[in-house]
Amino acid sequence: MAHLQLKKLVKRYPNGFEAVHGIDLDVQDGEFMVLVGPSGCAKSTTLRMVAGLETITGGEVRIGERVVNTLAPGRRGIAMVFQNYALYPHMKVKNNLSFGLRLAGRPKDEITAATAEVAEILEIESLLERLPKELSGGQAQRVALGRALIKKPEVFLFDEPLSNLDAKLRASMRVRITDLHRRLKEEGRPATVIYVTHDQTEAMTMGDRICVMKDGHIMQVADPVTLYDKPENAFVAGFIGTPEMNLIPADLSIAGSHSLKIGTQTIGLQDTLASRIQASADNSEVTLGIRPQHFHLVDDGTPDSLTGEVSALEFMGHEVYLHVNVEGHSLIVVVPGEEYDPSKVRGSKVTLKVNEARAHIFDQASGKNISLT
Repeated sequence: MAHLQLKKLVKRYPNGFEAVHGIDLDVQDGEFMVLVGPSGCAKSTTLRMVAGLETITGGEVRIGERVVNTLAPGRRGIAMVFQNYALYPHMKVKNNLSFGLRLAGRPKDEITAATAEVAEILEIESLLERLPKELSGGQAQRVALGRALIKKPEVFLFDEPLSNLDAKLRASMRVRITDLHRRLKEEGRPATVIYVTHDQTEAMTMGDRICVMKDGHIMQVADPVTLYDKPENAFVAGFIGTPEMNLIPADLSIAGSHSLKIGTQTIGLQDTLASRIQASADNSEVTLGIRPQHFHLVDDGTPDSLTGEVSALEFMGHEVYLHVNVEGHSLIVVVPGEEYDPSKVRGSKVTLKVNEARAHIFDQASGKNISLT
């Protein structure tokens, strides 16, 4: 496998539109790196530049010790798994798996052994004599994965490979792919992976590290726990997590003691949050970020709490999502199922206490998290 580096990588189209804005990214040897972001953030464009399917306007792509900007895709030491499987419909599974080796002129016994090994790893031995049209979606995706694996490339590239599968099968394939990555590492054959998805659940459950992108820029690169607990900006905070983080416009006052004014309501901040705030101006326009799981329902009149009205609720079994209107802002509050009070119905008043140890303050203008330690 290989260390992969993107240095000041730029993609600009002939009409002048710049899709990728000079990004830098290091993917370590054997690392599972996920590129995630909303549609149009240029994550697939970035992947295609690594693969050689898009020309590079500026910067460089380095795989191992080689700069591969001008190399043809077949000479870059990569294998790609696509969203649509891209299997040859007239070839049986065994021939789809071995096609790349046969094209390279490898010996017949080597091809036979490699095909058998990959089929065993992916548990598709019984499918080898079938045509692609006789496979389910999950089976076809495993064959596509096997066709990449059999080449023993330096870097694996995945472009939203699970998006065509149903929810249950996606969950199963997530486990299968990450388990395969772990198994290869334990066997001394670590696989360097770049995996593109718009699904933050896939990103959080699969990646060693995650690169969050927006409009051709990298917003943050970190492991899943760091992204969730210490988002560097409001975009990452709102994108990572299910349900998404509540982002509430507020005025921050640090004159005398820290407090937040949200509409007509003011809450004083305790030392747990106030000590982390890096702002220096009084009455700064900020955004309070608080995850739905980090509110507590408390009694009316509890100091430093917010009062709102339940506008809707979603019963999920193990938990309940309360949609609460606070000063014109719709917040989501997650309540454990066993703690849910059935009297909290639509139209009822609720009082919310913020878990300040888990809250964040973002500068409204820049989006920067000013409460990180």
